[in-house]
Amino acid sequence: MSSFARSVPMTVRDLHLLPEDGKCWELIEGDFFMTPAPTTLHQRVSRHLQYALMTQLEYSGLAQVIDAPVDVIFDDHNAVQPDLVIVATARSSLLTERAVEGAPDILVEILSPSSRDRDRYIKRRLYERFGVREYWIVDPEHGFVEAYRLGDTGYELRERHDRASTLRCPDFPTLAIPLAPLFPRIEATA
Repeated sequence: MSSFARSVPMTVRDLHLLPEDGKCWELIEGDFFMTPAPTTLHQRVSRHLQYALMTQLEYSGLAQVIDAPVDVIFDDHNAVQPDLVIVATARSSLLTERAVEGAPDILVEILSPSSRDRDRYIKRRLYERFGVREYWIVDPEHGFVEAYRLGDTGYELRERHDRASTLRCPDFPTLAIPLAPLFPRIEATA
């Protein structure tokens, strides 16, 4: 993860002027952040979770499920690219031609060594501040999902799911994703 700060906060317009270099650039509080390409484990978990979400939410017409790279623009100084974005059908006006503009129903970040701290702390505070109702942090290495729910005082851990659990969400009562197939077992090497 790298970032660079300037004396004048950068804007979404500045972000869109960056050359297309194949890197993931995000704008948080007016500063640019770049994240290296994700690991293969990250991508496998992302693909499996996206498929389960699409099967249960998108195909049934309950929500749109969008994978990275897509901008989620909160305001002129904050635009991020979460791993997965879920927007309820009733709120589909957030989906514009250029981005998701506003706070989606659920944002999902899948931890990578280069993004772990940013996802756990910086993005969590950002999503909380802009009113994202649920934030899921997926740890593919340790095989768990933390589901945070926005309450009166900010995010509260709603549930922590391990490989043996089924991921659910109050906003989508029919959603039930068994996590065992999502997380490959990593065998210890001798």
